[in-house]
Amino acid sequence: MLTHVNPSSGVPLYLQIESQFKYAIASGGLKLGDALPSVRKLAAELRINPNTVARAYQDLEREGIIRTVPGGGTYVADSTPGLLKSEKLRRLRPSTLQLAVEGIQLRLEPEEIITLLKEELSKLVGE
Repeated sequence: MLTHVNPSSGVPLYLQIESQFKYAIASGGLKLGDALPSVRKLAAELRINPNTVARAYQDLEREGIIRTVPGGGTYVADSTPGLLKSEKLRRLRPSTLQLAVEGIQLRLEPEEIITLLKEELSKLVGE
């Protein structure tokens, strides 16, 4: 499931955990209803503070991606949050801006950036 976190990457550890769970769900590595490791177990596996894992889980739960059953564990949510399309697009805007900025900094043509994004989307949706 989660392979590692990189403390020296500059990205907060809890965001790395959130990102890896989101990717695992989007790519089919985790299915709806799958159980997640406990906060303590995941923290021990990653050798990080349990509060860091707890923060990632809280953020994912707030977004409706996972659900916690008191005394029963944490699971991938059975349904995706019912967000309006405008809210979904608003959430993606910072990531797309970052992709565009990095692509331009690397002196890539806009078409190359779009092609790269399309390739990654195709991998995720299996086209």
